[in-house]
Amino acid sequence: MFLVATVTDQAQRGTPKVAKTNSVVKKAVMAVSGIVMLLYLVAHVVGNLKVFAGRESFNSYSEWIRTVGEPAVPNQTVLTVVRIVLLVAVIAHFWAAVSLWRQARRARPQAYVTKKRVAQSYASRTMRWGGVIVLLFIIWHILDLTVGAVNPDGTDTTPYDRLVASFSNPFITAFYVLALILLGMHLRHGIWSVTQTLGQSNRRRERTVSAFALVFSTVLIAGFLIVPFSVLLGLVD
Repeated sequence: MFLVATVTDQAQRGTPKVAKTNSVVKKAVMAVSGIVMLLYLVAHVVGNLKVFAGRESFNSYSEWIRTVGEPAVPNQTVLTVVRIVLLVAVIAHFWAAVSLWRQARRARPQAYVTKKRVAQSYASRTMRWGGVIVLLFIIWHILDLTVGAVNPDGTDTTPYDRLVASFSNPFITAFYVLALILLGMHLRHGIWSVTQTLGQSNRRRERTVSAFALVFSTVLIAGFLIVPFSVLLGLVD
């Protein structure tokens, strides 16, 4: 009888633990950055709804967010800080998402079996591509309504005029609606995932969390969608 001694490299034993720790960190980064963006979306939709108060009110609000903090700080200081924080959150979120996806692919080179893929929610299976489309939409949205570079009325107009000019175009509105629906799906799954990552959910709470995620994302996206539809239908002009 021969005795076989098996030597295990210490680095190999530590690799799974390191990989698990990296995954936890990346999921935490994704959760925190997602919360930052979610808070911004809530503030953004509140600002958008001011369009129903009229041209002057909406333009005054757009000017106000540029002058917050004056005269203690220079013009647009607070807005610039918010933009930097938001940009960091977007980059961190995108990096964590891509990194986790690549890590999962390396750990499991073979695709899921058909039964397991069917069991996954549609939102979960489209998180990656939905996120890419939403990212492209954000870039377009900034160039259209913030900068005015691709807006039908150009750059030398007020925020209210740019909004009306953009959403009066049915093709732009259709793109906006598609991106927001994908964003809603992304949010619904993301909110549920955040509770899992931060340890605030269990099997007993999953239904409640899932219902809250669905209702919250639906209400938020409806708040965004009501503006372009109102412009397209002539309720806002």
